[in-house]
Amino acid sequence: MEMSVEVHWEREGAVFTDKKYSRAHIWRFDGGQVVPASSSPHVIPLPYSVEANVDPEEAFIAAISSCHMLTFLGVAAAKRIVIESYTDKATGFMEKIDGKILVSRVELKPEIIYGGEKPSAEAEAQLHHLAHEQCFIANSVKTEIKVIS
Repeated sequence: MEMSVEVHWEREGAVFTDKKYSRAHIWRFDGGQVVPASSSPHVIPLPYSVEANVDPEEAFIAAISSCHMLTFLGVAAAKRIVIESYTDKATGFMEKIDGKILVSRVELKPEIIYGGEKPSAEAEAQLHHLAHEQCFIANSVKTEIKVIS
């Protein structure tokens, strides 16, 4: 399976070598979605970042959360457990490790509404464990991923 995304940036007349250029760019996905992106203003100060745009660190956290959720829904459906809604307020933590800055940990904080009887805490933890084990993104990164309930 192959996937592709187009990422496009233009200098737009900036000197560039003085590092005072816009980090605004776009992500174009194969389904036609165009997402305005930028560096994080926490990394590159305004006005060279665009606060309203998605930054790569946020997208990384969203990808982890989304993959976990989609896998959790699939695991629950296979076990005939009905999910009415799933909301996650995920948080990522950046730190310097061995001289490199990385997103070292992502905490998932899902709020799940079940249709019918809610599984026990142990059964729900097992669903999250299975989702984590089967999530393509979790299997692709070294970031620690924790589910906080």
